[in-house]
Amino acid sequence: MDDSESQLREAIEAQHGGTAMLAQSVPVKETHAGAVVWEGVVHVFDLKGHPTASRAYAWSSPIEGSDKRRFFAVLHQTPVDSPQAAVRAAIVGGGDLPEIESVV
Repeated sequence: MDDSESQLREAIEAQHGGTAMLAQSVPVKETHAGAVVWEGVVHVFDLKGHPTASRAYAWSSPIEGSDKRRFFAVLHQTPVDSPQAAVRAAIVGGGDLPEIESVV
């Protein structure tokens, strides 16, 4: 199932504010110890009106045991500087990372 641009844009704007416009879509394959832990497309949005970020990354993943999807929206802020880094940050989900939230 492809992510709808409007759903991803709404997730970014609801979680982080500003106005998001799709810039590109990037295939990402994240591995750990030789195993694929996530593979999909991360959508890169230009972000206007946000006080600290000019870009955001968004994607969704299926929720196990459900027909719903969880939407991820991650701001382009240190240490997140690429679609790959955004996925990594969401997987790790730790301490001093920028805002990482999900919407069901």
